[in-house]
Amino acid sequence: MHILLADDHELVRDSIAGFIRRMTGFLVDAVRDLPSALEAVAVNGAFDLVLLDYQMPGMSGLTGLSEMVARQQGKPVAIISGNMPTSFVEEAFQSGAAGYLPKTMTTNAMIQSLRLILAGEKYAPPNFIMHPQRTPPSPALPTLSQRETVVLRQVCLGLTNIEIAKTLGLHETTVKVHVKSICTKVDARNRTQATVIARDAGFR
Repeated sequence: MHILLADDHELVRDSIAGFIRRMTGFLVDAVRDLPSALEAVAVNGAFDLVLLDYQMPGMSGLTGLSEMVARQQGKPVAIISGNMPTSFVEEAFQSGAAGYLPKTMTTNAMIQSLRLILAGEKYAPPNFIMHPQRTPPSPALPTLSQRETVVLRQVCLGLTNIEIAKTLGLHETTVKVHVKSICTKVDARNRTQATVIARDAGFR
């Protein structure tokens, strides 16, 4: 098996690649960002599995995931992350991810999850797999896109644009655009009023 691991934190990248090699005997190539990962696929062809750090350079949220899924031609792509909101895990699977592996999982659990994904299964920790679907947007908020819905949920939690950007792996300017669009669509003067309107509509 040939695995490609992309993570911008050198220590984390080398540690994960090292124990995968030791515990499985798989060949593991390790790169530091999405452009390097895409180049590796272009040069070597599709890997048996690609692991992408959700917040590394080049990812732009789930855009990078979708691009890698297309390049992999049916072979699995999984997300690894230290902290990823449940709503984004769900969206990652909808975008073609074959798995979500938290960096906090034990080494044995990670190896088991890799084997499941390589066998054609999808993997996420039980608390994500069994998590009930979030309450859908109220009919009073009918025009929000899926990404705007995720951003609004973070706004309702009281997060700033910078905090939302870090949580969702987006640029702050992108979050500002989404917040502005949300305010326009729900007829709110600002994010505070948008939060009140959303909560009054039963959104959470």
